[in-house]
Amino acid sequence: MPTKSQDRRKVRLSRALGIALTPKAAKYLEKRPYAPGEHGRTKRRQDSDYAVRLREKQRLREQYGIREKQLRIQFEEARRTAGLTGENLVEQLEQRLDALVLRAGFARTTAQARQFVVHRHILVDGKIVDRPSFRVKPGQLIHVKAASEGTEPFQVAAAGGHADVLPPVPGYLEVELSTLQARLVRRPKRAEVPITCEVQLVVEYYAAR
Repeated sequence: MPTKSQDRRKVRLSRALGIALTPKAAKYLEKRPYAPGEHGRTKRRQDSDYAVRLREKQRLREQYGIREKQLRIQFEEARRTAGLTGENLVEQLEQRLDALVLRAGFARTTAQARQFVVHRHILVDGKIVDRPSFRVKPGQLIHVKAASEGTEPFQVAAAGGHADVLPPVPGYLEVELSTLQARLVRRPKRAEVPITCEVQLVVEYYAAR
């Protein structure tokens, strides 16, 4: 479970970035839809192009809960891959195991999904995978370890307990929530991925560095 200080950090960060990073942050944003600090309610001066790109990059990084070095590595791979770099980047990130555990409804937040993976509750094609960054391939089955299915967090998930805070299951996933199983049926497409990000600005941020 996140600590109170972690909750506060996520709420403050969510307000700064203008997106809800957790269900609790979403409630705060409804009440206070402005940036934190004494000048949060006042109209911001025009941000520089760099500041706009930086904020968009931070939005993407925080929604997946990854470090700067990890995002940079993913960007370099996306740039080397045929197609649009920004779309490639999001599609790669969306194939992370922790991202798909969240999308399937097994977890309530990105942090909880990552914790489930690290604590060895999640299997891919019958084998325990404890790396949140593990890239799931189309056709692979994600499921909860049998010994973990009866624990309270997964019982809540199996009963659909996170449906109120998560977006609908995207089309690239087939989910049987009652049995805590999900299959990646194909590579995600950027338009289907439920994140808030102008990915071209992220591309411009890295291209300028």
